[in-house]
Amino acid sequence: MENPVADDQLQALMNRAMGVLAQLEAWLPPAPPAIDWTARAYRWQRRGTRGWLEAVRRIAPIHLDDLRHVDRQKAVLERNTLAFLDGKPANNVLMTGARGTGKSSLVRALLDAHADRGLRLIEIDKSDLGDLGQIIELIHDRPERYVVFCDDLSFEEGEAGYKALKSALDGSVASPGDNLLIYATSNRRHLMPEYMRENLEARHQPDGEIHPGETVEEKISLSERFGLWLSFYPFAQDDYLDIVGHWLRFHGCDEAQVRDARTEALQWTLERGSRSGRVARQFARDWAARHV
Repeated sequence: MENPVADDQLQALMNRAMGVLAQLEAWLPPAPPAIDWTARAYRWQRRGTRGWLEAVRRIAPIHLDDLRHVDRQKAVLERNTLAFLDGKPANNVLMTGARGTGKSSLVRALLDAHADRGLRLIEIDKSDLGDLGQIIELIHDRPERYVVFCDDLSFEEGEAGYKALKSALDGSVASPGDNLLIYATSNRRHLMPEYMRENLEARHQPDGEIHPGETVEEKISLSERFGLWLSFYPFAQDDYLDIVGHWLRFHGCDEAQVRDARTEALQWTLERGSRSGRVARQFARDWAARHV
């Protein structure tokens, strides 16, 4: 025999449970969207404990021919990338040196040049480097070739991403697979701050051999796990003016205008305190906007 009171109590309990679940759902982050594997570039996004690859729809245009006076660095990085695309041995790369000299632009230009061959780019912030293991699992069975790119990489004492990156580069028992490389840029080669007191930890052997202290060894060990180091240097004045001319022509200036812009271009560097490709391009935009 049915009990109407018991049924009403059960229904009331179910309604309360549904209300509680609805409130909990409002606090939970949404499920990650499906990955669009047709994209050429991705940005690793994180919300709470969940991370996903977000397709980049509009990639900032840059071509290899736009990068001037970094011919050796360009040749080495392209050679390494082409070997990677061909399934041959290739190295993770650390690019260091003067700001604005084309380090990150070179990575984007390689994507522009070789995306049709299966090259893909995943941009990740240094604060999310602890998620490298998730990224490796997501792309493990994909046929494309992925460069995980971290721009302006450096660490402060105790940052978690430091050890995660070390493990992904070389040292983890798990293989990152043959379809992933890590390219990183930094303004300092050893990636972590160094202090004079650390030199006091150095040991001097009786035979004159010097052994660095453990703190110094720890800081150097990360950068040494990159197979290739590429250094970028400030441009000479003539090189800077040549880059200015390239971008002025790009924005529609003729040769007479390029010559007329020379003095202002040099004054611009004095105001900015830098002679770099980035500064040259910024000047060209400003000058062309006023004269073309």
